[in-house]
Amino acid sequence: MAVSKKKSTPKKKHVDNPNVIGLHSEVLEQPITQTLEVNYMPYAMSTNVSRAFPEIDGFKPSHRKLLYTMYKMGLLNGARQKSANIVGQTMKLNPHGDAAIYETMVRLASGNEALLTPFVESKGNFGKYYSGDLSYAASRYTEAKLSPICAEVFKDIDKDPVDFVDSYDGAMQEPRLLPTAFPNVLVSANKGIGVAMASDICGFNLNEVCDATMHFLKDPDYDLFQSMPAPDFSTGGELIYKREEMERVYNTGLGGFQLRSRWRYLPDERIIEIYEIPYTTKTDVIIDRIIKLSKEGKVREISDIRDETDLSGLRIAIDVKRGTDPEQLMGKLFQMTTLQDTFSCNFNVLVDGYPKVMGVREILTEWVAWRVQSTRRRVQFDLNKKTEKLHLLHGLEAILLDIDKAVDIIRHTELEVDVVPNLMKGFNIDQVQAEYVANIRLRNINREYILNRTKDIETLDEEIAKLNEILSSDKNVKKVIYDELAAINKKYVTPRKTGIVAAEEIVEVSLEPEIEDYPVTIMVSKEGYLKKLTDRVLRSGADLKYKDSDSVWLEFPSANKNELMVLTDKSQCYKLKVSTLSDTKSADLGTFLPTELELEDGENIIHVLDPGDYSNDVLYLFRNGRAARVALAGYKTKQNRKKLKNAIYVGSPLIGAIILSEDQDVTLLSNDNRMITFNTSLLKTKTTNNTQGLVAFTCKNGREIIAVGEPAEFLGAEADASHFVVAKLPSPGIVISDGDRMTLFDM
Repeated sequence: MAVSKKKSTPKKKHVDNPNVIGLHSEVLEQPITQTLEVNYMPYAMSTNVSRAFPEIDGFKPSHRKLLYTMYKMGLLNGARQKSANIVGQTMKLNPHGDAAIYETMVRLASGNEALLTPFVESKGNFGKYYSGDLSYAASRYTEAKLSPICAEVFKDIDKDPVDFVDSYDGAMQEPRLLPTAFPNVLVSANKGIGVAMASDICGFNLNEVCDATMHFLKDPDYDLFQSMPAPDFSTGGELIYKREEMERVYNTGLGGFQLRSRWRYLPDERIIEIYEIPYTTKTDVIIDRIIKLSKEGKVREISDIRDETDLSGLRIAIDVKRGTDPEQLMGKLFQMTTLQDTFSCNFNVLVDGYPKVMGVREILTEWVAWRVQSTRRRVQFDLNKKTEKLHLLHGLEAILLDIDKAVDIIRHTELEVDVVPNLMKGFNIDQVQAEYVANIRLRNINREYILNRTKDIETLDEEIAKLNEILSSDKNVKKVIYDELAAINKKYVTPRKTGIVAAEEIVEVSLEPEIEDYPVTIMVSKEGYLKKLTDRVLRSGADLKYKDSDSVWLEFPSANKNELMVLTDKSQCYKLKVSTLSDTKSADLGTFLPTELELEDGENIIHVLDPGDYSNDVLYLFRNGRAARVALAGYKTKQNRKKLKNAIYVGSPLIGAIILSEDQDVTLLSNDNRMITFNTSLLKTKTTNNTQGLVAFTCKNGREIIAVGEPAEFLGAEADASHFVVAKLPSPGIVISDGDRMTLFDM
């Protein structure tokens, strides 16, 4: 029987609270998906588009509103004004409150040193970007004006180069973008966190960006690294240069690179002086970290540390103990503190209102396209103005032929409204020209005045022709942009602050304590006890102690500086430094590996290897007849990781593992008296640790591999071992003859 389902409707929840005023008695319940779509998505969009990310002019909305307010206040060429006054005026465009506006001003100010090319010229305490302790003064104590570079930011803004939009309350107009004459989006460092996305743009040197853009305008395939090899930061320091890392940043806008501090050693005072730090850290963060390391005993060479930053600049002074090697100490601090730090790039820029992650070349492409459009609008504005002026002058030129006639027409026209029509008829000019002539004052209706005004006609004709020529092609417009960039490059000389150091020149200091190296022999018992035996113990000839039910399972040479690989039946590899184990005496049981390695419940050790320097291969042989040759490099780790997952193939129990320094013969024995000997050159080296390899010994109908070794281990002296050699894999094995079986050793 069909059952009809009634369409569900939103439930209404009754609210009965006499103390709540202005609420309806019923509240509409809304699905969460609808709430997200109707309420949250507009907020997220507003945050990402109208607050968090810079646009192609390099400014966020908060930056743009502040700078435009200062421009309208006449602070480009005028005297400084109190910051509090500027903040108050900016609130007409930015409704986010005085504290947020002033914080924006602080970051753009020259005194804060957050930007390579600051846009606000400051007076007073604006704090320091690189210090969390040096906070800025209140806005009533500081003064500011626009920096000279802002002349290029607002260049010809009154000539319609960009769109203007209503302010948030509709009382004013503000530019949607600022017509920056240089790629400020690359020059100014910017960081923003939006909803589900973020932006982190490193700054580049102004002159390098201008030079690169000029070359890019001529050749879009120009190698940008020739002009702007790496980012530049206001805090200086050194950039550890790796070409492949930098190419990724330039090409994709993602990636990262390392910055390190600059320092010098003052031997007379035994002081290490740090005077430049990475852009990503603060002096107080560095000092707190070093103090913590000293208290923990990880850095014992330091007797005192002070923040001596003052008006002359940043200075962290580290007093070192007598006999300290400053290079070694700084090498340790670079690894253990943010004196060396990573800048992670995420070049997320708004383009036509949409966030887009772009590389440097793509950003320049978008900026040039936008700048071409902006320049066209500005040139078109000039063209329209000059054309209008020329048109009026042609009308004025027409009455020059008969000034008396013009005066007579005006004098004998009875009605004022007829003056313009009569001039139009009398001189064959249009209404705009007639209005212009009619508005000339009586004292100016003379030959001298008219000749002085009309002598510009020829100049205007030339200027209009040039403007039309510029607008005739993008190539000509780009020439204008090129010339403006060249002028900026010459006028605003900005020395590079961040040095570039090749990664190969950096000497890494090992944080590991010096380990004495000497040969040892490793013995592992069947129950999991590991003995680390020196040559002296072995030469003594004393009996080694084991439990009654225990005996030796594995024995191989090693060294105190080596690592061991302990493989388990859960496809995991445990790393164990030999130096961490105590030398075993003959009467000691040794180290119990399951406890030492903290094995999981039910996890068993199936093999122990010494990989040496991880330059060789390892051969794994499994019960199901498979053989896997794996590069030991895949087990090498830079960090001190104690456990590697997915270390070996788990499809079958591991029967044997052999370190291959060179190719050798390996013999496999099955449970049905078959045997093969093959050379490891038949196997290709795999880079995947848990590869299943290939089938070496065909195992069917219950056949399994039970032993791995050399022919001499399985056959008697009279047996012909060459009879079992195979030239290709897989092989079903060769049956051991009755004669050979007679000499087969007990397994």
